Amino acid sequence: MTAGGCGAAAVAGRGTVGAVRSVFSLLAVMLLASACTSSRATTSSSVVVSTPVSASSPGSQVPSVRSSSTPTRSSSGSQASGARSSTPVTSHAAAPGPLVLLNPGHNGQDAAHPEIINKPINAGYGRTKACETTGTSTDSGYPEHAFNWDVALRVRALLVAHGVRVLMTRPNDDGVGPCANTRAFLGNRPDVAAQISIHADGAASSGHGFHVCEDSHQPGGAAVAGESHQLTVALHDALLSGTGMTVSSYLGHDGYFPRDDLTGLNLATRPATFLEIGNMRNPGDSAIQTSSSGRQRIATAVAAGILHYLGR
Repeated sequence: MTAGGCGAAAVAGRGTVGAVRSVFSLLAVMLLASACTSSRATTSSSVVVSTPVSASSPGSQVPSVRSSSTPTRSSSGSQASGARSSTPVTSHAAAPGPLVLLNPGHNGQDAAHPEIINKPINAGYGRTKACETTGTSTDSGYPEHAFNWDVALRVRALLVAHGVRVLMTRPNDDGVGPCANTRAFLGNRPDVAAQISIHADGAASSGHGFHVCEDSHQPGGAAVAGESHQLTVALHDALLSGTGMTVSSYLGHDGYFPRDDLTGLNLATRPATFLEIGNMRNPGDSAIQTSSSGRQRIATAVAAGILHYLGR
């Protein structure tokens, strides 16, 4: 309904004559004003909402989440022809709950658009890095970006079912980006309880197991660093007990690997952790990563760790 319609009703209400007509006109004005208010509230929202019902099937994309075909913009503001938008999407539980950012690393069309992903960005601590990288893959060709996306969808469904609101850094697996610093800034919203980056590693095939990264500095201050560590420990323990993977045999210590070279962690001002869920070049790890049941075990573990951290 248009604003003109609302205004016209108000004028009609003031110009009525007679008690009966006044009563009916007043009721019409009130009903019309209520409809206008409802219409404005509905059309003003830009968030795509998913309910627990529509997100009840782990591993499937929530039906109400729509992918945009609008070309994405590089960090300089120029459009790249044919590159799909990677606008983040929020999935809401039926009742208000904590908000979690899931960041599935990389994207399906990153490799096709080096002019976007190679642009330098602020990576924190005075460093610059490329906007995005393409990720790794298994020896059989299963790409990391697809693994990350599939696991994130499964985690999202499980979290929403437990009353958690979820913000995704990308709405599909056939777009470009967004850049790592943009992903981090999305997670820095004051209402974000935790941000979790979902990745897999690509190392020598002899190495196996997962590791969890937290920032070795304190970009969000001591209090946030403490919460990030609690989040990291919760995810570490859940991955160890629930995925069928061991802790990394080739990197870090006992499955922990503090770093200061990951943009998403360096720029985080909210509790954040970064998961490397197995080595895609290792036959044992890749067997878990490439199977639907293996990815479901991984997602269940990740969701359990997040829910433990949130106290739900």
